[in-house]
Amino acid sequence: MQTARIKLSSTSFETLEDICNKIVDVAEKTGAKHSGKIPLPTKKLRIPTRKGPCGGGTESYEQWQMRIHKRLIDIQADERTLKRVMRVEIPENVQLEIELKG
Repeated sequence: MQTARIKLSSTSFETLEDICNKIVDVAEKTGAKHSGKIPLPTKKLRIPTRKGPCGGGTESYEQWQMRIHKRLIDIQADERTLKRVMRVEIPENVQLEIELKG
């Protein structure tokens, strides 16, 4: 039995939760032990931009923010379960990283 650590990150919260639920369902159907969807701290990227296009006048700023949500799933599984997990369709805006520990 190997332990697979699956790290997922995305800017879309709903998409990330949907993918995590699909992976956990696959693990439950195959009977693999899992500790799953552990939420990691959300990374917030902030960019302050000046509202006025010219240099004169008062300085007023807008803040643009992008949030990166992260989840962690550990699965103790055999090759059959891992192949099924890899078959789960993952959209472009979700980053997936699988790390195997022997």
